[in-house]
Amino acid sequence: MSDSDDDVPTLSAHTLAALQEFYNETRTGPDQDRAAADPFAVGAVEEDWRMSQFWYSDETAALLAEEVVREAGEGGRIACVSAPSVYQKLKQGAVDGSDRVSAVVLEYDRRFATYADDFIFYDYNEPLSLPSAVAPQSFDVVLADPPYLSEECLSKVAKTIRYLSKGKVLLCTGAIMENVAKELLGVKMCSFLPKHNRNLSNEFRCFVNYPSRLLSS
Repeated sequence: MSDSDDDVPTLSAHTLAALQEFYNETRTGPDQDRAAADPFAVGAVEEDWRMSQFWYSDETAALLAEEVVREAGEGGRIACVSAPSVYQKLKQGAVDGSDRVSAVVLEYDRRFATYADDFIFYDYNEPLSLPSAVAPQSFDVVLADPPYLSEECLSKVAKTIRYLSKGKVLLCTGAIMENVAKELLGVKMCSFLPKHNRNLSNEFRCFVNYPSRLLSS
């Protein structure tokens, strides 16, 4: 998924193959073996940089999962929009209370269809093109991680968030999107610094529109 064809550099088939080979080599070892054994492990589905996929570290995914479980409450519903790492951590059963909430993952990457009814195909370019079974304001917490750092992308994802959310929003995106995020969703930047399995060139932050431990953690 991309903002536009003009924004995506064109690489030769040879270069693409070399990049993917390097990428695959960095995903070997014990951690990857564990991911292969556990379908809900963070990294069980390989990152694909061509779709701007960068998974959270296991620690960050766990902390964000704990946050949404706490905020959703008993029997709460959680929507993970372009944030499969958090969905996976919720389904692992490693987070206290995760068995008392339900979660879905909205993703463009159809490899996540392996999660059956929990998977909802999502293209941010069509922010309100969702299954009829997905009712408006039906999720206690919406956690979203827009795939691109652009006002155009965040504006569209914000439409999805507003449709899904009963109120609570946890947004994860680049720090450079702070003003746009505040304008669109009324969120504040948290002091908590999320981390990824790979270092990103852009400073990454979390934003919330409710009182949260992440604001001062």
